[in-house]
Amino acid sequence: MAQRKGCLIGCGVALVLGVGVLVAVVFGMGKVLDMADKSMVDPTVYEGVKTGDPESEVRAKLPSGESFVKSALKEGGPVEPDGSSCSWYISGGDTEMGEETVLRFCFKDGKLAEKVRYPMK
Repeated sequence: MAQRKGCLIGCGVALVLGVGVLVAVVFGMGKVLDMADKSMVDPTVYEGVKTGDPESEVRAKLPSGESFVKSALKEGGPVEPDGSSCSWYISGGDTEMGEETVLRFCFKDGKLAEKVRYPMK
């Protein structure tokens, strides 16, 4: 009887741990999809905007960019123009030499002041 009770307890613990792992995987997948939705830009959008375009028009074509990878995207890029406000995104296109491409859009005085493409470090 005691042996059977121990087996049931072991199976119960394994079931709880299995459910916990499943929940963690689903939560992790949700975070990855959320990050992709908020920080990925199609390369045609990058090519379609030009410096001098109104900030409101450019931002209307971009996702929010607010995700937990924002600080990682900033690393390794060129210096931001003085007095500008920049947003960083991951290119939705093919990777270059196995690295993700970062797209940075900088705005100043209500216009797109600079757009830069560089490999993620």
